[in-house]
Amino acid sequence: MQKLLRFVLSLFLWGITAHLFAQSETEKLDLPGDNLNLYAVMKLFQESKTLESFEKSLNAQLSGINNLDLNGDEGTDYIRVTDKVSGDIHTITLKTAVSENEDQNIAVFFVEKKSDGKVLIQLVGDEDLYGKDYILEPNNTETANPGYTGLETVKSAQSNPVSVATWPMVRYVFSPGYSAWNSPWRWRYYPSYWKPWRPRYWHSYYGYHYHLHKSYNARYRKWKYFRNPAWYGQYYSANFRSRSIIVRTKSNRGDYKTTYSRPATASEGSALFVKRNPKSRSVSYRVPAFDKNGRPIIVKQVEPARPIKKPVKKKKPRYSGKKPASTKGLTKPSSRKSVKPATPASSREPKKEIR
Repeated sequence: MQKLLRFVLSLFLWGITAHLFAQSETEKLDLPGDNLNLYAVMKLFQESKTLESFEKSLNAQLSGINNLDLNGDEGTDYIRVTDKVSGDIHTITLKTAVSENEDQNIAVFFVEKKSDGKVLIQLVGDEDLYGKDYILEPNNTETANPGYTGLETVKSAQSNPVSVATWPMVRYVFSPGYSAWNSPWRWRYYPSYWKPWRPRYWHSYYGYHYHLHKSYNARYRKWKYFRNPAWYGQYYSANFRSRSIIVRTKSNRGDYKTTYSRPATASEGSALFVKRNPKSRSVSYRVPAFDKNGRPIIVKQVEPARPIKKPVKKKKPRYSGKKPASTKGLTKPSSRKSVKPATPASSREPKKEIR
């Protein structure tokens, strides 16, 4: 009976593991934010040295990250980056001009340096594009207490514990001579090196980034809580956030969902990744099939958990209740057989009786 229960438990754990893996791999919001992969944005932020270079790479067609077209003009939107500093907290906002008079926030980095030198960082997708509480953070940030604002580095089978404080970008924004970056570009006034391109269908975009999902999930994770709830309250109540009526109207009408209707283009996106990254270890990955709603169907082989074997207890000798006899003063008997001494011949003759 116990073996049967352990087997059922193993199957249950296998199902949970496969389900969690599928969730991280097949996430699809059916919202405008699907066309800007925030895992890729976080990775680029970690690898960039300055906010200016980060903005330039974010809007580069070759990076394959920006696929947003919020105003529906069939051209990608230029994403501006601005930093607002308040003490040891940086609020780094990503936004785009939807029209001459309207901006729309896309996402925001929260970066805070603690008194002990440790740094907290979270990337929060705007509710209009990603829904409520879409939060990403590095995998090596660990705490089960949502009220705790410290940072613990933990060893993981997926990623090495690297302090956020060592990121080139973090060192840059907390350097003594840092001047807060505020993108100078605006509606129809963009850098000469940038030209909008026709955005790809979502399935093509997904096919491109599918090759990087394993890397993304090893470095970053979704999180349920804000590391600094007070900052979150100020961000959504102050003038940090810009909202576009155009985006809300198009979202409510379902206009953005038309970009999800080409599952066949997933292979095209995959082929583009292979062409640009021929030496990548993930070039052999094959994009999955899609269900009737256009969602990827992920089948992941996960080894079932091995049954837990209980240690075998050694049987103790039974206790009879009688105390063992005392052996005090006794010598240990010799292992040799004792030899009886020979009797003298004189002693063998019977003694004569004297009268």
